[in-house]
Amino acid sequence: MHLSPEQLADDGHLEKALAEIAAAMADPSRIKMLCALMDGRAWTATELGAVAGVAASTASGHLNRLVLSQLVTFLSQGRHRYYRLAGPDIARLIETMMGVSWRRVTPPVTRTPLALRHARTCYDHLAGEVAVAIYDALVEKNWLTQDGAAITAAGADFFAGMGMPVAGKLTRKPCCACLDWSERRFHLGGQAGALLLAYFEKKGWLTRTPGFREVTFTSGGRRALRSLLDIAC
Repeated sequence: MHLSPEQLADDGHLEKALAEIAAAMADPSRIKMLCALMDGRAWTATELGAVAGVAASTASGHLNRLVLSQLVTFLSQGRHRYYRLAGPDIARLIETMMGVSWRRVTPPVTRTPLALRHARTCYDHLAGEVAVAIYDALVEKNWLTQDGAAITAAGADFFAGMGMPVAGKLTRKPCCACLDWSERRFHLGGQAGALLLAYFEKKGWLTRTPGFREVTFTSGGRRALRSLLDIAC
């Protein structure tokens, strides 16, 4: 929901908009769909319905609610609609909520969240233990500022040398510090984080399982991380 400055100045508009977003997310089936879309890919309504364990007609109703709340967007292609999160800001919101929720889970917990802790996707970039280690290594090498707000000149040279330019006209932040819900520390988000994930996947340094957020680093990927950033994973 987009509000004008005049609307925001009017008491109650912001609170109402916030309540509407919260209400759109306040359903276990819709939460399952949003979490599935955190892998950064586009899903059909049928696939999301299967993830949520609901019928196709019910899934469509849930997705319409998420679209109207601007949490999810879609692209029509042929007979299908392909749904994805509305943007990185929505992914950061969900990631933050996962962190808050994790503190309220009483052990023992299911194995799935634990499997996500080592390496996973956070929309279009890496998260988890390995991603936090990458962030720390970039800061230590002075390729990234301590607060994650900017790539240094030396860091830009590193990214460019790897074929991942982070300069020029961009449609989003060049980089940002994204709070990792499981590690409670930062991993790299923004354009630089997305470039790293895409580069690692292109080089065959990691593999992704369709429909899941977990990623697995290959033997070549582990060697590359050790060589480039002195990271063992």
